Amino acid sequence: MKTAAVIGAGFGGLALAIRLQAAGIQTTIIEGRDKPGGRAYFWERDGFTFDAGPTVITAPEALQELWALSGHAMSEDVELVPVNPFYRLNWVDGTNFDYTNDDVVLRQEIAKLDPGDIAGYARFLEYSRGVYEEGYVKLGSKAFLDFTSMVKAAPALAKYQAWRSVYSIVSGFVKNEKLRQALSFHTLLVGGDPMKTSSIYALIHKLERDGGVWFAKGGTNRLVAGMVRQFERLGGVVRLGDPVASIETLGDRATGVTTKSGFHLDVDAIASNADIMHSYRDLLAGSRSARRTTASLARKRYSPSLFVVHFGVKGSWPGIPHHMILFGPRYKGLLADIYDHGVLSEDFSLYLHHPTVTDPSMAPEGHSTFYALAPVPHRGKFPANWDEIAPEYEKRILDEVGRRLIPDIHDRIVTKFSYTPVDFSNDLNAHMGSAFSLEPVLTQSAYFRAHNRDDHIPNLYFVGAGTHPGAGIPGVVGSAKATAELMLADTR
Repeated sequence: MKTAAVIGAGFGGLALAIRLQAAGIQTTIIEGRDKPGGRAYFWERDGFTFDAGPTVITAPEALQELWALSGHAMSEDVELVPVNPFYRLNWVDGTNFDYTNDDVVLRQEIAKLDPGDIAGYARFLEYSRGVYEEGYVKLGSKAFLDFTSMVKAAPALAKYQAWRSVYSIVSGFVKNEKLRQALSFHTLLVGGDPMKTSSIYALIHKLERDGGVWFAKGGTNRLVAGMVRQFERLGGVVRLGDPVASIETLGDRATGVTTKSGFHLDVDAIASNADIMHSYRDLLAGSRSARRTTASLARKRYSPSLFVVHFGVKGSWPGIPHHMILFGPRYKGLLADIYDHGVLSEDFSLYLHHPTVTDPSMAPEGHSTFYALAPVPHRGKFPANWDEIAPEYEKRILDEVGRRLIPDIHDRIVTKFSYTPVDFSNDLNAHMGSAFSLEPVLTQSAYFRAHNRDDHIPNLYFVGAGTHPGAGIPGVVGSAKATAELMLADTR
């Protein structure tokens, strides 16, 4: 039997390991942290359950496929419940927009902003349907290993003007500025600036409309636990709390991995779900070809980081939906500060996660679990001392949530803690504290992202946000499918 090691138990690593194990390759996942999940880590404090994220689950069929490989059903291990509205968008003037795939409701919401944009939205939906077919269905789980594969995809990319940004495309269909923001903010959920991210990412709108937005009962952590259960049921092995220190190579072959504890495992193939820069710069420090790749990666653009305030409060809040976007007074200017100028602005936009409105078990009785997330510049653009900044920034975020939703928030808080760009660096080895790896611009997409198989070491593979197609649960699960196809073909 062939053997493989997967470094990292994030969604990409788990999805890849399940595919390999289901195909008969004896697979071991080695995870540095005490729990699986990667960015989907979780904490239990004072009776509250806090998901680190991601918390928006889309394309459930891509996940269900991982169980179907062995004749099982995802429902055996995970209970997914629909979330509707998908998001409530709220602006500082008090305007609300409930974003849903219910056509009647959605038309009513658009009409509240501008009735003249209903027809334009229908045309945008048709555009989104086209890029979904070309960018997700046809290319979302295919590896781009050479430039020829990019050339083959070029006609479809050109047809949908992939060189334009999502915001630019949306603006061609609708006139209302709030609706433009409502139809373009999704790229932020995968680390992209709506003003720069390729219009291909408009496919997210169609992805959500078709598949819905879901929540794993108990939190995203229960989806992770279900994937681990499926992997172990197939005979896979998970080793926790022992970070990989190096990927061993001999000539042009990867031979095994060594952990910080001294544990060593020789395998036929290795796949890394670790941060792409960490993988090349640190784990492959002894490889000459890896040093060249490291230099190339260092020149690329990286997505921003995040500042996340987790808080548990007294009381229940049925009027606050599961997902909210609290837009600040600026959109374009704030994005430029985060992505271009490296400025921690006075204003911010927030994603508010409120899981207990769907699943009260994630907090003690009569209490609620929340987190508020603000995109911030990564540490390469904003190399500040977050230990000094965090308390004041946390207070400003909570003040804003209080001003707009929970007036006596500070009196109601039972427990709270923040997660900063430094934590992304320390816990996840994220390059410059980036929360989503490489920024999803056209010149860093498909062939121009890290390749799913190394160009010089043929039994070394990569999976996750830094590879094609990119960040987000559908993205990294798609990368796992692409990488698994390569690995299985190579073992034959």
